[in-house]
Amino acid sequence: MILVIDDDISIRESLRFVLGRAGHEVMLAEHPKEALDMLRQATPDVVLMDMNFGNTTSGREGLELLRKVKVLYPSLPVILITAWGTIPLAVEGMRLDAADFVTKPWNNLDLLRRIDTTLKLQEKPTEQDLTAPFQKIIGSHPTLLSVLKTAQKVAPTEAPVLILGENGTGKELLAEAIHLASKRTGKPFIKVNLGGISQTLFESEMFGHKKGAFTGAISDRIGRFELADKGTIFLDEIGDLDPASQVKLLRVLQEHTFEPLGDSRSRRVDIRVICATNADLAQMVREKSFREDLYYRINLITVKLPALRERATDIPALIQHFSGEEYRRFSPEALAQISALPFPGNIRELKNLVERLLITHPDGEILASAIADDSFLNGSHESHQSPDLAERDQISAALERSAGNIARAAAMLGLSRQALYRRMDKYGLR
Repeated sequence: MILVIDDDISIRESLRFVLGRAGHEVMLAEHPKEALDMLRQATPDVVLMDMNFGNTTSGREGLELLRKVKVLYPSLPVILITAWGTIPLAVEGMRLDAADFVTKPWNNLDLLRRIDTTLKLQEKPTEQDLTAPFQKIIGSHPTLLSVLKTAQKVAPTEAPVLILGENGTGKELLAEAIHLASKRTGKPFIKVNLGGISQTLFESEMFGHKKGAFTGAISDRIGRFELADKGTIFLDEIGDLDPASQVKLLRVLQEHTFEPLGDSRSRRVDIRVICATNADLAQMVREKSFREDLYYRINLITVKLPALRERATDIPALIQHFSGEEYRRFSPEALAQISALPFPGNIRELKNLVERLLITHPDGEILASAIADDSFLNGSHESHQSPDLAERDQISAALERSAGNIARAAAMLGLSRQALYRRMDKYGLR
């Protein structure tokens, strides 16, 4: 059952018709007092409410109603309805624990999907084995399994997912597993590294352009959003997005429409969005470097992948995965020594180390001394060092070995160039 609260009779009746056709039982309330009276008599599964009542547009009455509903029924999900120009009201509502928000004029299909997602996320989790897409992610550490089970639960929904974690922890692999376990499997899975797209190229890359739209546009180009139509778009390094591009991204995520450069016609896309970052977006919101409305739009569900050093018991299984039949050549002492390394580059760095050891020791058993003698590690992974100190020394060693070539150093470390630049800035390295 869905309780609709809106003082506009045409909107109430429109929502009654749309929701009723989708099989939902609907209750209608015209104003906050009537809504609270109805809630005391029957508890719906979800509330869908406008932010403004009467002649006011401040949204204060709507926010006050939301506060009362969440006090009386803390677990009752509330979806807010707001206009594009009053999204800050919806953001304030999200701070008060609203489940989601939609903007007027809404798309009926998008609205029904949001309601369906909200309802499914309220269901109690059931114990079940990981499905095939998630079994591809190597590891059995409890922290990792908890993340995978959460991801598996939300995969069949349309919920936007934000994946947090250090570089090299497998964020892209998890995003693809969510896509493969969703209803959109078999449709496009488009990966975009936002950290590698400059502000001047953002619109062309993401929305496409028409021939002649700007100097150098010698032919039409299809943007990433259009390529992802009916599928999933994975926006990696979203924390690197500049403020101007954040506004443009929010608009398309809100309305699912965009205009290619040089084209006045709007294109509509049906997409699911999964984002990832190694940045602290909540802190960036507090510092005003990341839009709060965009933050709430992309993180209906947040999962955080653990760093490799936090699940070191998975390292032998990962080494076996990377080395195949050659795994038997690693001595128990070598496996133990590798498992004790801090791995600031996480799984990417472990993979590079395994490949390097197999190349530099093509025959015989790989002993613990091989790790100590590794020319790249160069002693930077001594067990007594803190992870930060080990990471700084390893980056210094990579920069020295690559003669300052950032691309080569990043490849050695298993990092992106942008991630390496951030770490260099963190440790004052040049």
